Amino acid sequence: MAEEWANSHGGSLPSSREEQKEFKDRLKTKMIAVDEDNYKEAIDASFKIFASRGISSGLHQIINDSSAEVDSTSSDFWVMVAALKEFIANEGGGEAPLEGSIPDMTSSTEYYVNLQKIYQAKAETDFLAVEQRVRTILKRIGREPGAIPKANIKLFCKNTRKLTVCRYRPIEEEFNSPVLSMLQRYLTDEDYSIAAGFYILLRAVDRFTANYNRFPGLFDGEMDEDISRLKTIAVGILGDLGCNGSTFTEDLINEMCRFGGAELHAVAAFIGGIASQEVIKLITKQFIPMSGTFIFNGIDQKSQLLAL
Repeated sequence: MAEEWANSHGGSLPSSREEQKEFKDRLKTKMIAVDEDNYKEAIDASFKIFASRGISSGLHQIINDSSAEVDSTSSDFWVMVAALKEFIANEGGGEAPLEGSIPDMTSSTEYYVNLQKIYQAKAETDFLAVEQRVRTILKRIGREPGAIPKANIKLFCKNTRKLTVCRYRPIEEEFNSPVLSMLQRYLTDEDYSIAAGFYILLRAVDRFTANYNRFPGLFDGEMDEDISRLKTIAVGILGDLGCNGSTFTEDLINEMCRFGGAELHAVAAFIGGIASQEVIKLITKQFIPMSGTFIFNGIDQKSQLLAL
């Protein structure tokens, strides 16, 4: 059906909402009965042919990253990215290597297996081309051609369409010079103001603790004084960061002092679970780790990520 459409539309596939609806309607007209699973699946999956050809903007950014200009000190990942870039420009014809898998669908076993073999064969051909380019690049930069295991290259090829490069600012940079425009936006945005307020107050608590050798609100008799001290420190931090005039509600300051440095076991377990999950992502280099400062508001049961 896609081929028929392209032949009658100058080689183009459906793009506009109207064309996509018309294409689905054409699929429906081919149905002999209302319960034909093949056509139902085709209609549900038709969005896949609406996508434009070529690689995503994210992958385009990765292959054109300065780190893709490799030398003897480059990591295995960037060597494979360099090989991928060459593959896309040559054997791939503008496309990334084929993953090789196909989704479950209503089909006879014979047809399904034959189709699966076609996809697997193309994926294997693409992998071999990328592997050869990896070996050539390794040799060119003075490394052993077999330095990157075959299994790693195959895994890389299988996931090329899902690659993500994560770069993080050191926490020292965030503390000394956060992205001012983002911090100001968070402080004034209704959806983020509480999380940003807690972020500033957590830093204020650190400074309070360094000054007074205890958490604010630890002693009931000094509660009012601690609230005043913590507010002064928080306003000072806002000023140091260039956010003069920014404010947050008194309720947040009162709440920060009210709990007096207490640690609820349920909240501690929740935060510990998140931290361990992120560590696993970083160690295994699988899935996408958080990029920013994670704030969990246990009062509202709300989690937010601040890019500072």
